[in-house]
Amino acid sequence: MLEVKADALEQSFEAFEDYGVAALKDELEQLKSKIAAGVIAAQRPALDGVKSVASASFVDGYLRKGNESGLEMKALGSSSDAIGGYAVPEEIDAVIDRTLTAISPIRAIANVVKVGSAGYRKLVTTGGTPSGWVGFEAARPMTGTPTFTEVVPPSGELYANPAASQQMLDDAAFDVESWLANEIATEFARAEGMAFVKGNGTNQPLGFLSSPNATTADGVRPIGTLQTIGTGAAGAFAATNPADKLVDLVQALRAPYRQGAVFVMNSSTLAAIRKFKTADGAFLFQPSLAAGQPATLLGYSVVEAEDMPDIAAGSLSIAFGNFKAGYVIAERNATQILRDPFTNKPYVHFYATPDL
Repeated sequence: MLEVKADALEQSFEAFEDYGVAALKDELEQLKSKIAAGVIAAQRPALDGVKSVASASFVDGYLRKGNESGLEMKALGSSSDAIGGYAVPEEIDAVIDRTLTAISPIRAIANVVKVGSAGYRKLVTTGGTPSGWVGFEAARPMTGTPTFTEVVPPSGELYANPAASQQMLDDAAFDVESWLANEIATEFARAEGMAFVKGNGTNQPLGFLSSPNATTADGVRPIGTLQTIGTGAAGAFAATNPADKLVDLVQALRAPYRQGAVFVMNSSTLAAIRKFKTADGAFLFQPSLAAGQPATLLGYSVVEAEDMPDIAAGSLSIAFGNFKAGYVIAERNATQILRDPFTNKPYVHFYATPDL
């Protein structure tokens, strides 16, 4: 009588288990060797709020140490692509954009267009597109052809060139990403805020106050010419019913553009406007009653822009209009940064440009 230790089927399962365990161990050892050699990166779930690989590489590799490997180069000069900087990661660019919108008042209310080059063009129809009425089954004769006007925003290169010592960059506690983003955004906001209001259009944006102006109404003025309304007194508002001119200013704007229109003035002018009252003693200016809600004047939002001129004889101290429809800001998609550790040793300069 024979004693059976294992049948054929059980032996096959044991052999498979032994082979499977050995194969898994072998694959695990190979994977560990590749990770240690840097062939592949260890895959771990990303934690909430952790910077992207591109941002960490840009900050720790390029900004702190000048390591240029794996970065996207952007041309800063028209002569050759070799004269270039590096596009900042989306995290840094987003901080710059948010700060610019918060600090630069005109950017927040204008039509900002992202472009890929400095040759942006916009076609505007003057007089609208002709149309006509016909019966349901009547012939459709050709309507008139609209007249197009090409608008070419003046372009120029805005730059910032903040510096930090190499000792600061080597300090791990120094948040170079936040420092650089805030420095660039603050300088850009100050410069572009002035240019959007009174820039001369030569290697910089054309400010709306630098555009031609006339007292004639719509349909008479050429396109690009702004309408002006005087207060009736030199360097001041009229002594009686001073707010009447504000009403005239609002009603001079065509009805389709009043929705979304805003007042723009500096704090000194706003201080004078806030004292205007109605016949029953109510203030025309209504301060904001909730966070994030703008103050209003005659039912329209008020934007403070310190680059607007004070009240004076012949000054254009108050602007009113729909800036989304009337003022275009064309800018490049990303900010570029060129690291310069040689010009001013021991400081490292970061030459940043967003083309406007």
